[in-house]
Amino acid sequence: MANRFRGFLPVVVDVETAGFNSRTDALLEIAAVTLTMDENGFLIIDQSFEAQVEPFEGANLEKSALDFTGIDPYDPDRESVPEREALENIFKPVRKAIKAHDCKRAILVGHNASFDQGFVNAASDRADIKRNPFHPFSTFDTASLAGLAFGQTVLAKACQVAGIDFDGKKAHSALYDTTKTAELFCIIVNRWKELGGWEMVEQFEDDY
Repeated sequence: MANRFRGFLPVVVDVETAGFNSRTDALLEIAAVTLTMDENGFLIIDQSFEAQVEPFEGANLEKSALDFTGIDPYDPDRESVPEREALENIFKPVRKAIKAHDCKRAILVGHNASFDQGFVNAASDRADIKRNPFHPFSTFDTASLAGLAFGQTVLAKACQVAGIDFDGKKAHSALYDTTKTAELFCIIVNRWKELGGWEMVEQFEDDY
């Protein structure tokens, strides 16, 4: 894994939020899926983690965003926790996975990844977390990769073209969307390997 991604461990992340502004709008859900490789060097899903998040003090809650996700931030059944606890519930197993794969850092994989990264970084800053395991600005964006591989940038449509089951009624749950994004990323990376693209890279490295 470390050789395949230059020392970075791909970790798929999705967030559900109360708006588009990571500095002012609440983070409500976060989920992460770690990846590993099988004995043939194909990327597969490893473990998944999720947390329901309490809106931070003074957070903006856009009604349109809440209507879209169907999340009630103050529903007691959510069992939400403060941002710091939620992030550490994600970051701790990610750090463990980084160490297990002999990688130096995680790299966030997301569908429109800059959005997820922005909310993760903003929440980390608010919680004063010093050991954010993710690269601070680099990402793998499955919207761009799916546009290249399948001609679709919407997650549901890209999954359909890729042969991945996608239930629209379960969408906009952080864990569900993260899992589907992880499946999509694995298919694209593995397809590149099957087509011989990775052999080309390995040959280049052997030559130089």
